[in-house]
Amino acid sequence: MSPSHQRTFIVHVEDRPGVLNRVISLFRRRAYNIDSLTVARTERPSISRITLVVVVDEREARLLEANLYKLINVLYVEDVTHQGPLVRELALIKVNATEETRAQLLRVCDMFRARAIDVTPSALVVELTGTPDELDGLIEVLRPSGIIELVRTGAVAMARGARSPLAGVLDTALPEQAA
Repeated sequence: MSPSHQRTFIVHVEDRPGVLNRVISLFRRRAYNIDSLTVARTERPSISRITLVVVVDEREARLLEANLYKLINVLYVEDVTHQGPLVRELALIKVNATEETRAQLLRVCDMFRARAIDVTPSALVVELTGTPDELDGLIEVLRPSGIIELVRTGAVAMARGARSPLAGVLDTALPEQAA
C-alpha cells in the first residue's frame, strides 16, 4: 500500500442546489477528513469549481476520482497533486498591537508580503495571500504577540500552463452554453 499524503482535487460541477452536498457526502460516507474545501463560480456562469485537499494514498485517490465521476452534475475531475499546481490561501489575522509593538509587527508583515488592513489602538488586522506554508510561517511569527482572531480560506489551486483542462470537455457537456 502506498503512503498517504495530501492530494489536491479540482472538481468542476454544474452550479445547482445540492451538488456540493452530494460531493461532500461521498467523502463523508468513506470517512475521509477533508483538510481544505473551497467552492466558487468559474468563468462560465453555470459551472462551479470545488477545490478539495484530502489525505489519501494512490489507490484511494483513484477510487475517489472514479466515484466523483459517478455523481450527477460532476463534469470534470482533476487530481493536480503531481502537476506542481499553483496553490494559494488567504488569511486574516487579528493580533495584539500596542503603540510600542506596532512598528515591529508591520516590519514582520512586510517581510511576509502581508498588508495591514485595519489598525486600532490595541490591534492590527493583517491580510496575507500565499502558500499554506507561508501562512503557517506568518502565524507562528505573530503568535507570541497574541493572536486575537484568525481565519483562513481553504486552498484554491490551478494547474500551470496556458491550456484549460476543460477545453472541449464542457462544450459538449452543457449544450445550453452554446447560445
